[in-house]
Amino acid sequence: MDTDERRGEATASRAADAIGATGAVGGRQLWVEEPVGRRRMADPVRTAAVRAVIIASVTLVQAMAAVLFTLTASWLAFPLVLSSVASTVVATWAVLDVWVTRQVWNQRHGVVSEPSSTARGLRRERRRARRTARAAGRAAARIRRRSANRLSEA
Repeated sequence: MDTDERRGEATASRAADAIGATGAVGGRQLWVEEPVGRRRMADPVRTAAVRAVIIASVTLVQAMAAVLFTLTASWLAFPLVLSSVASTVVATWAVLDVWVTRQVWNQRHGVVSEPSSTARGLRRERRRARRTARAAGRAAARIRRRSANRLSEA
């Protein structure tokens, strides 16, 4: 047996020992699930954000090309500058679209605001008061029934 072959066998056996039965190399796991810090964006908001990023990146590339064409005194510089101005307006609109879409999503899909939380607390207090009033009414009726039964038995 050659020395290289022995080294290969030793390396392979050490690697097998290091991985072990758990599938972890050197006692560490290869993949560790970590909890997500924030919830995922809603689909319409994410779509608007992707659209805004694409439009903004195209606008930046266009502006850079306009600068380079201007430096080289090319005839394409003027149309590119005009389209860059138009693209800037569109990119601003796209970013505002992300903001508006996010606000609309939050309003429609259960983001709790302070007034509704206050109203919820007031409803809870009214329910509690109604329950105690019903319980008191039942107790008074029970007392009346018992006293009526005692009078009829006597």
